[in-house]
Amino acid sequence: MKHLTIVVKPFRAEAVLNVIAECGVELCTVREAKGFGRQKGYLGLYRGGDFSTAYLPKVEITVTVKTELAADLAERVAKAARTGRIGDGKVFVVPVAWPVIDF
Repeated sequence: MKHLTIVVKPFRAEAVLNVIAECGVELCTVREAKGFGRQKGYLGLYRGGDFSTAYLPKVEITVTVKTELAADLAERVAKAARTGRIGDGKVFVVPVAWPVIDF
């Protein structure tokens, strides 16, 4: 099994969740997150003054899938999340060492 951690811009989260559902994934976790990568935050303008925001809003989606589905899902998620601009997000794929235990 593989564990995918997907970090995307908030306005692309719905498209990514639709792709995940289309692939037959039944369970996922969605969290609001803040962070930055190469874009290093942004400089905003508020009431005529500049201010720096170190962290940008992101959405973190975590999913655990069978190994055979992981590569296809990662590609489809990347395509759904891509806007062509810096900071679109990341997909981390990590092997799961222990079996999932339902309780």
